[in-house]
Amino acid sequence: MKIHPKNNNLTRWPLRQYYFVGGMPEAVAAYAESRSFQAVSEVHNSIIDTYREDFPKYGNRRDLNRMLKVFNFAARNAGVKVKYSNISREEQSATLKKDLELLCMARVVSKVVHSHCSGLPLQASLNEKSYKLLFLDVGLMNAISGLNAQAISQMDDRKLINEGAIAEQFIGQHLQGLLSESPNRELTYWLREGRSSNAEVDYVVALSGEIVPIEIKSGASGSMRSLHQFMGEKQSRMAVRFDASLPSVTTVEAQITYGNQSKEVSYPLYSLPLYLVERLGDIVGAVSKKLVV
Repeated sequence: MKIHPKNNNLTRWPLRQYYFVGGMPEAVAAYAESRSFQAVSEVHNSIIDTYREDFPKYGNRRDLNRMLKVFNFAARNAGVKVKYSNISREEQSATLKKDLELLCMARVVSKVVHSHCSGLPLQASLNEKSYKLLFLDVGLMNAISGLNAQAISQMDDRKLINEGAIAEQFIGQHLQGLLSESPNRELTYWLREGRSSNAEVDYVVALSGEIVPIEIKSGASGSMRSLHQFMGEKQSRMAVRFDASLPSVTTVEAQITYGNQSKEVSYPLYSLPLYLVERLGDIVGAVSKKLVV
């Protein structure tokens, strides 16, 4: 049965249309011509089947079932720190690592590597053992994860941003495009693992000479403890939050524990709707010129 836009709430939210359709040219063309989500699903399935059929080309000795498991894991766990035991408890970590490296070389997935963010370039202080994954395309990711148009249309904004990988994948693939012409274009994130709790910032990018931490979160600033910790430790001059609200700028006042001492933190937080990610470079550039050196 065809799912026509007039029968689906997805048409009321263009951004959610993109979450479902994605940016693969054939999928975009199918939707532009037919306005049918079913037609898009057929394209997604065809592309996914093509990738799976290509697995034997990655190496004659590679186990195809294992490659398929790694492929599906990457799509269903975008934005999650990779632990090889979560992919398979039967396979050796070194073997799974090689499979992931092959998918990265084929540009089916890409890594977001932990950086200590001690200065520019961010890639100078990487911990390459700690990384998250981004899939090739948000539309394909959702197709593999079993999220159809109806499921995406029925998610409320808070759940969509806070609980799923969709928003993080969406922002991540657009950041990749933003940095595509930069000599240091690998995406990074920040992680501090403690005995009692961890702190993690979704992405950290370098734009206009600024180290910019980026959180993807819906809710009050008081819930952004990891961002507070980063700003207190790294003393960046601005922070960005992508959510479902209108653009705003606020001064955040928070208290963190750093070096066994309490520390007051104050920083400007630029809250942006997710669809403005393509303008992030312009926004950071304009802000950077206004900041006092």
